[in-house]
Amino acid sequence: MFTKILIANRGEIACRVASTARKMGIRTVAVYSDADANSAHVAACDESVYIGGSEPRQSYLRADAILEAAKKTGAQAIHPGYGFLSENESFANACASQNIVFIGPPASSIAAMGSKSAAKALMEKAGVPLVPGYHGDNQDPDFLQQEANRIGYPVLIKASAGGGGKGMRIVQSEADFKEALSSCKREAISSFGDDKVLVERYLSKPRHIEIQVFADSLGNTVYLFERDCSVQRRHQKVIEEAPAPGMTPERRAEMGEAAVAAAKAVGYVGAGTVEFIAEPDGRFYFMEMNTRLQVEHPVTEMITGFDLVEWQLRVAAGEPLPAKQDDLTIKGHAIESRIYAENPDNGFLPSIGQLQYFHLPDHVKFELGDIRVDGGVRQGDTISPFYDPMIAKLIVWGNNREQAIARMKQALANTQVVGVSTNIDFLGRLYSNNAFTTADLDTGLIEKNQAQLLPPIQAASTDKLAHLVAALLAKRGQVSSTAHSQQASVDPWDLTDAWRIASQYAENIHLIDGEETREIKLSRENKQWTMTIGEQHQSFTWSVKEEDGRYLTKISLDQVNSSAVVVLNKEEAYIFDQGKVTTLRLPDDLHHAGDDQGHSGGLVAPMPGKIISLAVNTGDVVKAGQALLVMEAMKMEHTITAPKDGKVEEVFYAVGDQVTEGAELIKLGE
Repeated sequence: MFTKILIANRGEIACRVASTARKMGIRTVAVYSDADANSAHVAACDESVYIGGSEPRQSYLRADAILEAAKKTGAQAIHPGYGFLSENESFANACASQNIVFIGPPASSIAAMGSKSAAKALMEKAGVPLVPGYHGDNQDPDFLQQEANRIGYPVLIKASAGGGGKGMRIVQSEADFKEALSSCKREAISSFGDDKVLVERYLSKPRHIEIQVFADSLGNTVYLFERDCSVQRRHQKVIEEAPAPGMTPERRAEMGEAAVAAAKAVGYVGAGTVEFIAEPDGRFYFMEMNTRLQVEHPVTEMITGFDLVEWQLRVAAGEPLPAKQDDLTIKGHAIESRIYAENPDNGFLPSIGQLQYFHLPDHVKFELGDIRVDGGVRQGDTISPFYDPMIAKLIVWGNNREQAIARMKQALANTQVVGVSTNIDFLGRLYSNNAFTTADLDTGLIEKNQAQLLPPIQAASTDKLAHLVAALLAKRGQVSSTAHSQQASVDPWDLTDAWRIASQYAENIHLIDGEETREIKLSRENKQWTMTIGEQHQSFTWSVKEEDGRYLTKISLDQVNSSAVVVLNKEEAYIFDQGKVTTLRLPDDLHHAGDDQGHSGGLVAPMPGKIISLAVNTGDVVKAGQALLVMEAMKMEHTITAPKDGKVEEVFYAVGDQVTEGAELIKLGE
C-alpha cells in the first residue's frame, strides 16, 4: 500500500480523498492555485504545494507542475479526483513515465472511452444498443446539418470529449442548427480542448441511469448497481438516487452485465461509470463511460456500505477487489443533492461571492448513516468564477425512498448559506414536486414543472416579518417578550425591554421586500406586545437564542406558534424556515445619503465572467432578440441579446476581457 499520495484536484473531492487516506494511514499532498491558497482541501492534507494561477489552465490542468509536486514531496501515486486531468490520457501516460501510479484506469481505457464517438463505435461492435445518430469524424457543419436532418428533429449535439453537461445543445429545428453547433463547439474547445461533436436523436422522455463498475488488475470486474440521475438542469445533474425507482431485478442485472462487458472490452481497471439513457418502455442505450469516480458516488456507498475511494486506493496498489459480485447487496435508499452557488430564478446562472454565513446539518462522514455532508468550503471562503460553483453535497439514507426524501427535506432545512445565491429553496420544491415524489422521472422534469419549481417571488409573509423583528430585538439585548419579569434588577434603567414610564412603547421598522418598502409597527402596553402590518393587528410574543452567529427565533402571532433561523448580515436579513429562505433589506438611510442614485440603463452583465464572442460593432442596427455577445463563467456560456430594436452606440469591452456582475456591456440607442 502507498505511504503518500498527491491529490491533483480541489474542493470536496480532495477533502474526501484526504479523509479516506488518513483512515488508511496514508499521508496526502494537496496542490493549490492562487484562489485556493487558504482553502479547506489544503488544510485537510498533510502537505501542500503551490502550482500556479487561479485559472485551471494555469494550475490544475498543468500536468508538469503536478508531476513536479509529486516528485518534490515523494508521493508514490496521484489521485486525480473528477474533472481537470482525471480523464486525460496524456496525464496518465506521463505519470507512468515518471514511475508514479495514476489512481485510475490505464491510459488505453481512457483513450477508448474518452471520445464519445470512438466509444460508441466500440460499443456498437460489442452489440450494446446505441441511440440513432452520427458518431463519425466528419465535422463539416453542412454535413452535420444533413445528418441532423436525416435523424429528425429534435436532435442533441454533444461534445465528443465532453462531460458534466458541458458542450451539449438541444436543437428543435433545422433553422437553429448552425448557431447551436457553433456555440457547442466554442464551449467544447474551452472546456476540453477538443471541439469535435456528435449528433443524436433527442429522446422526448428519457431517464438517465448509470451503472457503477469496478475492476482490479487481476481480471475481476463487478457492478455496484445503478444510480438514477434523471433530474437535471442544463444537462447537469441536480439530484441523484440509488437504487433507481422502479428498477426490476431483471433489468438491473441486464444493465449491470452490459456495463461490465463495456468495461472488460477496454481492459478497464479502477472505478468507472457506464451511463445509459432509458426509455419508458425499459429499452436502454449506451451514452458514454466516465473513466473516473463520479460526483454522485456517495449514494452508491450509502446503499452498499463500501468506501469507493478506499477501493480505488487498494486496486491502484495492486490488491484485488474487496468484494465479489455475489457479496454485493442493496440496503435501503440513498439520495444526493448538489448545493450550488447559483440563482434558479435567473436561469441558474452561477453566483460568486464570500460565504459570509455557512451552516450545514450534522452528519456522519463516509459511513452508512442517515445524513452525510461532503464539502470543500468553509464559512469565509469565496466562491470564485474560476471553478464549478458547487458548495457541498447533502447525502441521506433511508429504509425506503419515502424516508430518504423526508430526511433530505430535514437536511435542507438545516442548511443555511449567506453571501451567494443558492439552489436550496429550489431543491426543497423539487422534493415536494408530485412528479418527483411519485418517481415519474425523466431528464425534462424541471422544464416540465417550471410553474411549481420556479414560482414568482412572493412578498414576505407576516410570520417571516415577525421572526425578523424578534431577531432585531434580540440583537439589542431583548431576547424575549417577557424579559422584564425575568430580569432581577429593580432599577428600570437596567431593563432591556423598552420600558417607559407610561408603560407604553411604540416604534416603526422599515424594510425593503423585493422592490416594495414595508412598514412594521411594534407597540407595547404594559406587558402586551402588538405587531401591526397595514390594518392587521396581532398579539406578539417571542423568544430568541443566539447560536453560532444566527438567531434561533420562536414567535407567537395571535397564539399561532412558529420557529425559524435568522441571520443578520450588514443591511440584509435572511429568514430560514423549513428549507426556504426569505431575504429582506434593512437599509441604513444615513449611510447611503450620498450615494449616486442614477444608472445608465445599458445592457449589463448578469454574472461575472469573460467576453468570449462579440457579434456587433458600434453603429450596427440590431433587432430585438438578436445575439450581441457571449459571456463565459465557470465554463458555461450565456448569450446577451438585444431587448429591443435599436442601434449600438458603444461597446465597452473586447473579446477576452473579464467583467464584473452588473458591468455595462453595450449601450443601445433608438
